[in-house]
Amino acid sequence: MIVTPVPSRARLVALSALLALSPLLGGCLAKAAYNVATAPVRIASRGVDLATTSQSEADENRGREIRRREERLGELERDYQRQSARCSDGNQDACRQAEAARAEMDRIMPTVPVETGTRR
Repeated sequence: MIVTPVPSRARLVALSALLALSPLLGGCLAKAAYNVATAPVRIASRGVDLATTSQSEADENRGREIRRREERLGELERDYQRQSARCSDGNQDACRQAEAARAEMDRIMPTVPVETGTRR
């Protein structure tokens, strides 16, 4: 004769709760399995995103660099005008500074794009 143990009330409650929550746990387990399976792909793509520059980022960086050169060119132009005026008054040091500013302007100018006529 085989005797099967009768479950206690606490066991029945725990078993009932487990059966009632099993559909919810299945979703959690499936989600966890999905996250584990796709983690290498997500990590690799994030690394590629960090390592590469998008076209829009490259355009922004280029625009920033051009604006920096244009600002420097403007500063040099103003300095050149000031030093040229002082040079005309006979200040030799101002003549040397004007020549240095002009030389730097000549180096920078080819790297600044020329704007063709703007419409208004």
